[in-house]
Amino acid sequence: MTRSALPLALVFMIPALLAALAQEREELPPPEETEVWEPEPAVVHPGGHGKAPSDAIVLFDGTDLSKWTGRNGAAEWTVAHGAMTVKPGTGSISTVDGFGDVQLHVEWRTPTEIVGESQGRGNSGIFLMERYEVQVLDSYDNRSYSNGQAASIYKQHIPLVNASRAPGEWQTYDIVFMAPRFANDGSLKRPATMTVLHNGVLVQNHVEIEGPTVFRGKPRYEAHAPKAPLQLQDHRNYVSYRNIWVREL
Repeated sequence: MTRSALPLALVFMIPALLAALAQEREELPPPEETEVWEPEPAVVHPGGHGKAPSDAIVLFDGTDLSKWTGRNGAAEWTVAHGAMTVKPGTGSISTVDGFGDVQLHVEWRTPTEIVGESQGRGNSGIFLMERYEVQVLDSYDNRSYSNGQAASIYKQHIPLVNASRAPGEWQTYDIVFMAPRFANDGSLKRPATMTVLHNGVLVQNHVEIEGPTVFRGKPRYEAHAPKAPLQLQDHRNYVSYRNIWVREL
């Protein structure tokens, strides 16, 4: 189409539009004005292939339970082949150190041999601050109540999907936990929150924790210290753990 074939109104409009766009470009600030160079993020080597990031605190490297305690002092779970396994009846174990806001990585495995059903099959749990539980359970072709299956915030939040692997296969939890905040009078200022990836799949998306995990009744917050140990549960099933580390946030 030639210029003469264009509608007369459009012929006069195009130069005006081009002029307006040129003026707008001149009025915008230079791109450098919105560049931020400080602070420069610290360099963290990400690890990978079973290795923790360079700024992580390794809580279990497959060799010993020196960073854990049991109900009678030393943790009594079994350590073999790079993993620790629940020794039924010896009780839950907790970290020597306390933590608040963390990124937590845990690898876990339920027994290859299927014993029991529902909550009686491959049951354990990971307690943030010894209070707020992410359920560990063999939920592969094993129906239980939804807010008690693997990757649930026990009795509080149902996982978005069931990303469980088969019994005997190693599974991963990557958890971002933000501890609750309390006022000076002990009242709750901000509830705890949790984001959980199960085997790399998002299953809890920044959910608000209603209070400490309870088996019966409704959870209720009570003020506590800003840091407390992590805990792994002895539910009398031979659940194994390995490659446990945290990054304090």
